[in-house]
Amino acid sequence: MATHGSLTKAGKVRGQTPKIDGRKRIGTNSSLQNKSNYRKRILLSRFPGQNKPGQRRRRK
Repeated sequence: MATHGSLTKAGKVRGQTPKIDGRKRIGTNSSLQNKSNYRKRILLSRFPGQNKPGQRRRRK
């Protein structure tokens, strides 16, 4: 069976590209995230998703 391109050239372009370090990602603190979720869900009675005034569901 014929192959498309030789295996000796595999990874040629990736090997030629210069290595660039990734940027450091800074996430939010988990306690701050939980506090924000508590305020939204319990205190403000919001539901997940987009909370437009006309589409709010009633809390049971």
